Amino acid sequence: MSGAHGPSRLDRRKARTRGALIAAAREMLASRDPAEVSIQEITEAADVGFGSFYNHFDSKAELFDAALAQAMEELGHLLDDVTRDTDDPAQVFATAVRITARLPRTHPQLAKIMLRTGLPYLTTEQGLTPRALRDLQKAKRAGRFAIDDPHVALACTGGALLGVLQLAGTQAGPSHVDRAADELAVNLLRMFGVPHDEARAIASAKLPRTG
Repeated sequence: MSGAHGPSRLDRRKARTRGALIAAAREMLASRDPAEVSIQEITEAADVGFGSFYNHFDSKAELFDAALAQAMEELGHLLDDVTRDTDDPAQVFATAVRITARLPRTHPQLAKIMLRTGLPYLTTEQGLTPRALRDLQKAKRAGRFAIDDPHVALACTGGALLGVLQLAGTQAGPSHVDRAADELAVNLLRMFGVPHDEARAIASAKLPRTG
């Protein structure tokens, strides 16, 4: 029970244990197939007792779902922060795409988690997916995007983004990753009805710092 001055020592210990388990799961999600990972391996990587696992999660799948949700929410907050002062919904969308496609260079763990998760990340209720759908809907309402169904546009965006993230693993250096990210933004903007020259200008704008 929390006291008048905040969480109790027990609450803090539980939070640390849960956090360690999620951190370990994130590392494994970025490098291995979750089906091949045992709970014993997870608890050893987290440096917690095996029995502690079931105090926080009912199954391995629940833990990996929590790890994915945390990773996607981390990315979502990042994108919210860097686009907060941008009024044009097309610019907001393009900035989010360009930053996300740069993850192999800037936040490699997040990029690997997205790649290993694959298209199912499009069904997560946290992070990138609801924000991308929100931005597409805003751009449609504002007349910036000529799209009929934002959910289909989201699927097109997600699939293309995964392809570029995969491509980034074969590129020679950071400049290739950045160029592919910007080209992805141009192509998506054009697909959604933005004229070529304007799409190129939007995707060439200086990006805000991401940390």
